Amino acid sequence: MASVAPDKILEIKQLISNHLSQSDINNSIRDVLSDYAQHHPNAGPIGRDTLIRELKNRGVVDSMMQNIQFGNQQPSPRQRQSLTTSKPTVNMVDTDQLVSVPLEQVNFDANRRHLYLQFLSGKAFTDYLNEPQSEGYPGYSSSSLASSFSISIFFRNQRFRTRPFACAGEPYINQGFLLELHKDKQQGEFGAMADIQTLLSICDRVHIVLTRKDTIGETHLISSHFLEWRQVLCAPVNKVNRILELNGIGAENKLPVGVVNVCLQLIPPLSESVSNDILAAQLDLEHSKSTERERLFLIYAKQWWKEFLEIREEHRTRLVKIFGQDENGVNHPVFSFVQPLRSGRLLDTPREAARFVSLIGYDRHSVVGNTDRTEMWTQTHAFLARNCGDCENHAVLLCSLLLGFGLDAYVCIGTKGKNQIHSWVVTIGADDVFFWESLNGNRYQHISIDPDDPPLDKLSLNNIHHPYKTIGCLFNDKSFYANIQPTCNVDTCVFRLSDQSKWKAMSHDAIASVNTPGLVLTAPVMPHLMSNTLDPVALSNDIEKQIRALIIQHRKDLGYTTQFDDHLSYLLSPALSSYELERVTGLSVGNEEFQEAVRRAVPNGHAFKGFPIQFVHKNARKAFVFSLKNGLCEEIVSCHGDQVRLAVRVRVFTYPENAMATWMMFACRYKSVGSTK
Repeated sequence: MASVAPDKILEIKQLISNHLSQSDINNSIRDVLSDYAQHHPNAGPIGRDTLIRELKNRGVVDSMMQNIQFGNQQPSPRQRQSLTTSKPTVNMVDTDQLVSVPLEQVNFDANRRHLYLQFLSGKAFTDYLNEPQSEGYPGYSSSSLASSFSISIFFRNQRFRTRPFACAGEPYINQGFLLELHKDKQQGEFGAMADIQTLLSICDRVHIVLTRKDTIGETHLISSHFLEWRQVLCAPVNKVNRILELNGIGAENKLPVGVVNVCLQLIPPLSESVSNDILAAQLDLEHSKSTERERLFLIYAKQWWKEFLEIREEHRTRLVKIFGQDENGVNHPVFSFVQPLRSGRLLDTPREAARFVSLIGYDRHSVVGNTDRTEMWTQTHAFLARNCGDCENHAVLLCSLLLGFGLDAYVCIGTKGKNQIHSWVVTIGADDVFFWESLNGNRYQHISIDPDDPPLDKLSLNNIHHPYKTIGCLFNDKSFYANIQPTCNVDTCVFRLSDQSKWKAMSHDAIASVNTPGLVLTAPVMPHLMSNTLDPVALSNDIEKQIRALIIQHRKDLGYTTQFDDHLSYLLSPALSSYELERVTGLSVGNEEFQEAVRRAVPNGHAFKGFPIQFVHKNARKAFVFSLKNGLCEEIVSCHGDQVRLAVRVRVFTYPENAMATWMMFACRYKSVGSTK
C-alpha cells in the first residue's frame, strides 16, 4: 500500500473538515440521531459503527466523497456550470455552490480587467490551536460540529464570502474570487477595459473581514483588514504573493491574531508593469489630499464645538458626538457611517426594513476587565458579515435604509431608561415625527409637550410609550445637528431642525468635504445587501424535528411518554404567520380563524394551552432551553394526565443577509379532569 505524504494527509483532512462545515451532512447526522432516539428509546447513545452504517445506508457517505475535490481533480460539469459564467459581474456568491477550481477553468470576459484575489492559507492563529469539538446529546447538536472561520470581502460594490474553513492554528483556505476593475462603477456591461491610468486612480481598498462561528452557532468578529491591492501593478506579469497580518478589533486592534497568505493577479496583465516610483507618488498624493481634508474638517469641528459650549455651560454634559471609533480604532465623523442604501427588491417597505434590522443580533461591545459599555462604531460591512452588533450599528443601517426609501431620517444619540446611552432613528415628516427603535422594529409617534403649558395639559404624558429620555444630537449623511434647546428631554423636544434657536447645525459644505465618496481614503463605505440563501421550508422542518426530539427526551427524563397531534401542530401555522405579519405591518389579522380552527380540533371536555416565542437564530437546543425558562412553556412541555397530546410548530421567515425570524409555538391538549401536571 502506497504511503501518503504528511502534507497530503493534512490537506485531505482540511478538505473533509471544510466540506463538513459547509454541507448539509450535519442535518443528515441529526436526522439519524433523532430517528435512532425515537425508535430505540432505551438503547442509550448511538455507537460510532451504527452511525456510520446508517449514514452509508442513506447514501450520505457516497454523496460526500463525490463532492469533495482532491488535489487537481477536475470539477463535475454541474459544479463547473455553477461556478463559471460568461457574465463577469457577480455581486453575490451562493456559498453552498462555490467550488475552488483553478483560474484557468473559470470563464470571464477577456475584454474587462479583473483582480483575482486568492486566499491560500493561514498561519500563527495561536488562539485557535486547540479548538474543541462540540458535544451534545442526540437531538441537541448545534448547526456545526466544530468551530469554523469565514472570510468576507467587499470591493467596489462587490461582496463575496468564502466557504467556512476549519478553525485552526494553520487553516487551509485555497479559495479565490474575481473582482471587476473598470473606470466607472456605473458603466456596467458597457465599461471599457481599464488602462494603467485608470487602475492607478482606483483608490478603493479591499475590505477583508474574518469571522469565527463557534460550536454553538454564535459568530464573532475576529479581524477587519483593508488591503491596498495596487502593488500588483508593479509586479512582474502583474502577479504577487503577499502575507497579510490580521490584527484584532477594538482595544486589541494593535495585537496580531494571525497571518494569511494571499495571491493577487491582474487579468489580463498589463503590457508593461508600473514602476514602484509612480505607484508611490500616486499613493502619497492621495494620502496628502485625504489627510488635508481631514485636518481642515477637524479645525472646523473644534471651532463649531467651541461655539456650541459658549451657548450654555450645561452643554458640556450633553451627548453630542462628532466622531466615532471603528473596530480598528480609527476615528470617523459619525455622519460618514450613514449613506442612503437602496435594497433593490429585497425589502419592499420602510417597516419591512425596520423588521429586517431588528432581526440582526444585538451584542454590547465590551473590553476584558471592564464591565462598562464600550462604544465601537463597527463598519457596516463588518457588522453584516458578523450579523450582530451594538445599537449604533443597527441605527446606522436602519437610517441608511430609510433614507433609501426617501424618508427624512436621522440617527439620534441620547439616553433611554435609567440614563443608558442609546442610539435610535427619527423620521421627520411634514406633520408627524416618528421614532424607530432599530433593536426591535417598534415605531413611536412623537408628540412634543410645551413645558410652559398648564400642568393639567401635561396629563398627555401618560400617553407616551417610547423609552427615550434625552437627545443630544442627530445626523445623517448630509447633516449634523446639536440640541441647544433649554432642556434635552425628548418629550419636550421640538424637531424643527431649521430653527436655529433650537438646533445648532454643522455646515453642509464642511460635511460634504469629508463625506463625498473618494475624497477621504479611510471613510466608511456602505455595502449593498445580499439576498438570503437559506431555504425557509427545509429549515423550518429541520428545526421542528429537532425540537420534537428534545421534547421527547425531556419528557422521558421526567418519566412521561410523548404523543404528538400532527393535525393540531399544522393548525398552529396561521398563528405564527400572523405574528410575523404583525411585527412587519403593525396589523393583527387571522386571529378569529385560528381560534375557530383550534376550537374545532380540540375535543369536548379538553383544554388547550399554547405558548408562542420568537428567536433570531436556528439553534434548536438553545431555543428549547430558553423557552423552558418560561413557566407556561415548561407547563406545556411537562404536561401529563389523561389523553395528553402535544403539538409543536416552527416557522422560519427569512430576510436579506441570512437574517431570520424563527417562530415556535408549543401547545398541548388534555382532558380537563384530575391532575394536568
